[in-house]
Amino acid sequence: MNYEVVVTCAVTGAGATTERHPGVPVTPKEIADAAIESAKAGAAIAHCHVRDPETGKGSRDPELFREVVDRIRDSDTDVVINLTAGMGGDWVPDKDNPAMPGPGTDMIGPIERLAHVKDCLPEICSLDCGTLNFGDGDEIYISTPPTLRKMAELTKEWGVKPELEVFELGHIRFAKQMISEGLIAEPPMFQICLGIPWGADQSVDTMKVMKDELPTGASWASFGISRMQMPMAAAAVVMGGNVRVGLEDNLYLDRGVLATNGQLVERVVEIIEKLGARVLTPAEARKKLQLRGA
Repeated sequence: MNYEVVVTCAVTGAGATTERHPGVPVTPKEIADAAIESAKAGAAIAHCHVRDPETGKGSRDPELFREVVDRIRDSDTDVVINLTAGMGGDWVPDKDNPAMPGPGTDMIGPIERLAHVKDCLPEICSLDCGTLNFGDGDEIYISTPPTLRKMAELTKEWGVKPELEVFELGHIRFAKQMISEGLIAEPPMFQICLGIPWGADQSVDTMKVMKDELPTGASWASFGISRMQMPMAAAAVVMGGNVRVGLEDNLYLDRGVLATNGQLVERVVEIIEKLGARVLTPAEARKKLQLRGA
């Protein structure tokens, strides 16, 4: 059981959720406001993607990240900023010639994937620890060992804590290899990602198996998607972990009731407190996770 819980709110993501929920943040102002809203509701960490303000689609434009980060930092609300570094790994084979990239492909190298992280220097950035079939289409998310090693090396140099996002057991295996090579500063920080097609399923049994494979001394959190967001959050706390909620992973507060980020944080805070634990402040989270400047 974890009695001192760090809550992360993933406020927007990069998926096509704007088509199903008009309240998903799109512009830098909306994303920053959502991060601030989540902090006021009890989240210690705000995990931020950015979107093209015109189309609503996921973006990796460093200028958009800069505006989001500046707006959060200029506010009077303390929150740990966690920027995604997962954009730029999308491969869709061309239908006529599968050896070539087709529409929707966005493949870049490790330095470019981290351009916004170098510019903004958040306290945390995500590091997706492997390749994954993403959904039922032809899209593959690609993160190769050389790419990940270079990204780990750079984030360590900059003092940014990598949140090691693991979608299946092989990702944990490679993350531990990077730790053994000295590429990840101690203590490592993991996010067990459950329910994403076609990664690990979202169940208590799966979470336990993955949690048991983490290295000794690692901090960890987990999340489930859609209707399993809150059950997986409760399971993570009971198993000794931290939690993540937010509109990136789930659009609903209750059946048929669209949520805000703040409402999802409030709901998980209520669950955590009913389990007999308490939610940590951003300052306490920095100390617990041993973030830069804590």
